[in-house]
Amino acid sequence: MNDAVAHFAARLRFETDPSDVRAAQLAGDRFVLVDSRGDAAWRQGRATGAVHLPTARITAEAARTIPADVPVVVYCWGPGCNGGTKAALAVAQAGYAVREMLGGFEYWAREGMPVETDDGPVARVADPLTAPVDAVSCAC
Repeated sequence: MNDAVAHFAARLRFETDPSDVRAAQLAGDRFVLVDSRGDAAWRQGRATGAVHLPTARITAEAARTIPADVPVVVYCWGPGCNGGTKAALAVAQAGYAVREMLGGFEYWAREGMPVETDDGPVARVADPLTAPVDAVSCAC
């Protein structure tokens, strides 16, 4: 029992999901949302409010991009990609408190969270298989 409690408590300390990140944005919580994907993916679309810091540049650029005392949430493409985990490791090695957003950009977009490109907001509706269509969270 204690092993299970420790395991799941640790996961919640280091992982989050799109609905919790969006709720934190709406609540005005202080954190930096980092899109760790490459330039082409960033241009294709990203979570509104994210900053672009590809994993390969985290070591060199994190200190110039992210204040030292601000928590970080990172994401990559989606659940079939471990890029968010690689980015979270690099951010942690740079000395930041960090969480990985499970589901990545795919589930951010599929759950109907705000998406933007260089041209502005992109209208998306929530996929009813991934999220309630009329709420930020599934209330889980």
